[in-house]
Amino acid sequence: MVIASYFGATGLVSAFTVAGTAPRMLYDFLVGGMLSAALVPVLSDYARVNRDPKRGPEQGNPPPEVTQVGPNPELVRLVGALLSLAVVSLAGLALLMYFFAPQVAGLLAGGLDDFDPALLPLTSRLLRLMAPVVWFLSMAGLLTAVLFALQRFSIPALATAVYNLGTVVAAPLLAGHVGIASLAAGVLAGSMVQFALMAWDVRRAGLKFTFHWSHPALARIVRLYLPIAAGLIVAQFQVGLDRRLASGTGVQSIAWMSKATTLQQLPLGMISVAISLAALPRLSQQFAAGEEGVYRATLARGLRMVLVLIVPLLVGLGLLAEPAVRVLFERGQFTAADTAQVESALHVYLVGAFFAALDFPLIYAFYARNNTLLPALVGLLSVLVYAVVALLLLEGLGFLGLVWADTAKQCAHAVIMLALLYWKLESVSRRGGPDQAEDESDFRPKRNFGSNVRSAATVVGAAAAMGLVMVWLLSLLGPVGTPSLSNDIMRIVVGGGGGALAYAGALLLAGQPEAWQLYRAALRLVRLER
Repeated sequence: MVIASYFGATGLVSAFTVAGTAPRMLYDFLVGGMLSAALVPVLSDYARVNRDPKRGPEQGNPPPEVTQVGPNPELVRLVGALLSLAVVSLAGLALLMYFFAPQVAGLLAGGLDDFDPALLPLTSRLLRLMAPVVWFLSMAGLLTAVLFALQRFSIPALATAVYNLGTVVAAPLLAGHVGIASLAAGVLAGSMVQFALMAWDVRRAGLKFTFHWSHPALARIVRLYLPIAAGLIVAQFQVGLDRRLASGTGVQSIAWMSKATTLQQLPLGMISVAISLAALPRLSQQFAAGEEGVYRATLARGLRMVLVLIVPLLVGLGLLAEPAVRVLFERGQFTAADTAQVESALHVYLVGAFFAALDFPLIYAFYARNNTLLPALVGLLSVLVYAVVALLLLEGLGFLGLVWADTAKQCAHAVIMLALLYWKLESVSRRGGPDQAEDESDFRPKRNFGSNVRSAATVVGAAAAMGLVMVWLLSLLGPVGTPSLSNDIMRIVVGGGGGALAYAGALLLAGQPEAWQLYRAALRLVRLER
């Protein structure tokens, strides 16, 4: 909202978006992919007591059920080794980004033929301002993995909000003095505060920084990360290709796609990513202990909870896209024409968001099993799907062709991951591994296909009821007429609120287990507040 108000959807925002892509790409490559694929599973194992650092679970040394009070000395040593190596290597990368900012800007912006030449020097300056973000953001990511392994989630969530708050505060204070550079200053300030908060919580958990340059678990982390790194190289190629193709469709295309992506990622972050990250340490420990039945039950509950919560958000956002975009962005230099373009992109992105929401738990389920190769291979294939669809649709649909290509990529990735996971768990079941007890939530299609279909059908029916109620309520409010903030908010509150009640009521009447679980949790929260 702040960025749209002060800078609209202009080429300045596109330059900032391109400049911000570089630190984010490096973070995703160095830490983001490693965090969930290797760091959390390995650290979760070492967060428990009586570990022999030279032996892993696969060598008959599963972690015990009882955790000790205070940090495991081996965990302290492992964290010290990770941070010691990261401090030095990340500082070197930040310096490289600073000195080679013009070349990086030219590469990401697509060259003089595809990107306004006047924006390249600005993009380079913004890159140099944000070069230290590489260090702070990546170090915060490493600390996030440590806290997740200790099942401490509150401060990482707060720190992420503070990171974005830096831009919200910096733009009003500095925009009149330094222009678009105020956004870069906000990103830098936010990353510094985020790192400080994470470091404080790690110390509060009893872990102190110690210099160690080696640990037996580092080899295991690297081994798990190598397939992800290979996949991320191709994924970053897709990001660069997306930016290059989008810059060739108009100077505002990147800004429009960025705004629509922000709204698409809101439900994904609130629901799918949150549930998947919260489940990952437990899934890792259950797999390490050989508890296959419990592992499958945890995964099945997580998938159903994601489905129950993500569907109403996507349906509601789809039906309320126009007023939502206006309320959030249409002010200052962000015009009604920009709203129409963002709305068009958002409707397509939401289709892909449904598949992406189910994809996160599936990917993390493989990571918990110390299997990073299959997700990486599927990622390579999905990027190929993106490139083919993008090149086919770009000429006819412009930047919307890229949005459809991203949606096709999400769909292909989720469908393939689901099929692979079913195959993997069925093969484990046939071998008759440990803890093969029957469970109604057992994630095996041959035993529970009917119950899985019924659960999905219940959600689809409730979503249909929600959509009908929302359309009816919005029709009662009449046509939009002259757009106004109060009118848009009323449509969002009445339409969204009524639809949410209809959805919840339909699920509860159908006896959907996760809906009743959420209902009981809400009642307990209300009683606690009273």
